[in-house]
Amino acid sequence: MRFLWKIYLKLEGWKATNDFPNHLKKAVIIIAPHTHWKDFLIGIGFRSVLKIRHGKYLGKAELFKGPFGFIFRWLGGTPVDRFSKHGVVEQVVEKLNKADNLLIALSPEGTRKRVDKLRTGFYHIAKQAKVPIVMVGLDYSKKELSVSDPFYTTEDEAADFRKIIEFFAPLKGYHPEQGLGHLLRQEINH
Repeated sequence: MRFLWKIYLKLEGWKATNDFPNHLKKAVIIIAPHTHWKDFLIGIGFRSVLKIRHGKYLGKAELFKGPFGFIFRWLGGTPVDRFSKHGVVEQVVEKLNKADNLLIALSPEGTRKRVDKLRTGFYHIAKQAKVPIVMVGLDYSKKELSVSDPFYTTEDEAADFRKIIEFFAPLKGYHPEQGLGHLLRQEINH
């Protein structure tokens, strides 16, 4: 499959500006800006090309039911029940704690629409599971995927989120107006 994904990404004009830290056994990967369904294909393609062997993505449990549910599993999806008495954070922390190797990818926005703030679930997952966060940026204006160095959450949540926003703010999503640049401007004005 790697060969086919290489061809797809090349035809689309995408390149990775740096390597993924494949030495990590466990991590939370946040991918942004998430503004279009194509982000999913780009992410799955780079997961293969960058040899991210234990990379999974979170999806609502409903996607994994019905006649096409097997496709989401085959593509590396792991379901979470948004309506469980055990919250999503607790479900994912449990998955990370039970696994020997697991990299969980998700969107910090939680939607493809413009957001006024990032969701915090990914942060609490990383903190409670004691695993690093790796930021992966999609810049459609340059057709580049960039990967941050892994970092662990600190006791200063506001500073951690500022670091995250600073990484993603300059990146242009498929729909640039739905990106995260405005969050940095909000941060500066406070």
